Amino acid sequence: MTVQQRYLDLLRRSLINELYLENDARLLYVLGALQVGQGIEGDVLRNIRTRRPALVAKLAADREEGSPWWNVPVRQADGTEQIVSMRNFCDFTHSMIGAKRMRNIEECLDRVREENIPGDVAETGVWRGGAAVFMRGYLAAYGMDDRLVWAADSFEGLPKPTSQADLGFDYSSATTPILAVSLDEVRELFERYGLLDDGVRFLKGWFRDTLPAAPIKALSLLRLDGDLYESTRDGLQALHDKVVPGGFILVDDYGDFPPCRKAVDEFRAERGIDAPIVKVDWSGVYWRKAA
Repeated sequence: MTVQQRYLDLLRRSLINELYLENDARLLYVLGALQVGQGIEGDVLRNIRTRRPALVAKLAADREEGSPWWNVPVRQADGTEQIVSMRNFCDFTHSMIGAKRMRNIEECLDRVREENIPGDVAETGVWRGGAAVFMRGYLAAYGMDDRLVWAADSFEGLPKPTSQADLGFDYSSATTPILAVSLDEVRELFERYGLLDDGVRFLKGWFRDTLPAAPIKALSLLRLDGDLYESTRDGLQALHDKVVPGGFILVDDYGDFPPCRKAVDEFRAERGIDAPIVKVDWSGVYWRKAA
């Protein structure tokens, strides 16, 4: 393993919080106990990996797949179990895309570097900024200083659904406040990792307003993480044509969100795109633009 690979491995593990997985398990244990009025055992907190091995194992598997690790089974007073979502209280990772999708970014950028495919990299929908931080870390590790990382987001959370295809998928700040992360918070995360510099450009606002006029000339990699039909469609319409031949289009929510999948399938059909869609994990996919 090269020095660059070691750095990127450590960066990935930090961004998805594999390094301190036990602390996430402790937090879920405490919240679950409080949910049903149970006492908190000090020995469980100290030795969470041995006292709650199933909880720690589930967290590890969910971080690999980028699955919702915050859904926790809580035993009720009557002995039954109820699945309780702790998402808005304890989702403190810097990225929720998981190890497989993070490694997919690295593998695609390996091809970009090895084949000298020109163009910047961009992400539409950055949340706390973890995936974009990883992209900047990759470019820095390999001295690819002639490329920019474009991070586009409302930095106010997801929009309220307006398209018919998005009805029933309201993840706006009123319902899912954990998704509303300010630009200052994202900039601070880049700075915390030592990666906030002139190689990062932020595009603040709704995609329909910012992306068509964005001063992006060419992209070697485009990562779409807008969840909704309209957000995904806006990203494809504005930026797909800027992806150079041989470049990559990564879609975070294709397997998870029907509105996202609908937007991708419609766009590809309209453009006659027949490049195979490659599955990364239960949610993420990518394809490579024809050379």
